[in-house]
Amino acid sequence: MSMEEEVRALSAVPILANVDVSKLKLLAFISERVVFHPGESLCRQGDEGDTAFIILKGACEVLVDSGGGQKKVAGLTRNDIVGEIAVLFEVPRTATVVATAETEALTLSRDQLFTLMREFPEMSFDIMRVLARRLERTTQDLAQLRSQLAQDAA
Repeated sequence: MSMEEEVRALSAVPILANVDVSKLKLLAFISERVVFHPGESLCRQGDEGDTAFIILKGACEVLVDSGGGQKKVAGLTRNDIVGEIAVLFEVPRTATVVATAETEALTLSRDQLFTLMREFPEMSFDIMRVLARRLERTTQDLAQLRSQLAQDAA
């Protein structure tokens, strides 16, 4: 993938949509491109997280440890970002992310992300929107689970 293709891919990531093209070029230049093969983990739940991943191509599953093993809670594809919660809030990874197909991603360090947020304050709102959508989905999943448990108990 050329630098121009990376910049196009970055501009399609919702939290980067309002970032100037020159900054996206710089981000593409300083970011490390990594390749994950099917079954490889991008990150593991509970690990320290100082890097987010922007999926350029491929597919991944987001898995959360539950009492009975890992449960798939989401899927990721091109233009998705993952790992930003650990980067933003300096908390352990909230999930394990595993490639289900050959996946190319750009890494985004804590320093790079914070620099972008300082230079483009509107990016903070875009991040809040992404996190709010995830929270809404999680809340719906919990409500559905609670309803199933209530039915099973009856």
